[in-house]
Amino acid sequence: MTTSQTPSGVAKSLGTAYDRPASLDNPRSPRKPKGGNFEKNAWLFMRFSGLALIILTIGHMFIMLAWDDGVHRIDASFVAARWREPFWQVWDLSMLWLAQLHGGNGVRTVIADYSRKDSTRFWLNVLLAISMILTLVLGSYALLTFDVNSVG
Repeated sequence: MTTSQTPSGVAKSLGTAYDRPASLDNPRSPRKPKGGNFEKNAWLFMRFSGLALIILTIGHMFIMLAWDDGVHRIDASFVAARWREPFWQVWDLSMLWLAQLHGGNGVRTVIADYSRKDSTRFWLNVLLAISMILTLVLGSYALLTFDVNSVG
């Protein structure tokens, strides 16, 4: 919409309709977000995953360090006995995935805040994504394919 096409009652402005502030068309109408809510969802994810990670890691540390004999009982047979049960596999997978995604989202935010060039930001995000995928795949593979029968 250009200045020659403005309807009556609307303030004249130079430029197109999409780059004018909402206040020129109707001052009481809120502007609708055009790109979605990714940053809001990422912010919420950081809060909820942080809370879940606190619960998971404190539970993990209590079980590993304070329960029974503490670290003196941890060996390959202890890990095999623990990962024989699906509950502990889900617990450890949850810690792995939440920690990796939580940390990766934090590093993504730092990259967005401190990288000046778009190309630098792009390549740092590519490296971050590759390292996150590699860590998640290898960690999940190790946890899910651990042969509990091979430990004696």
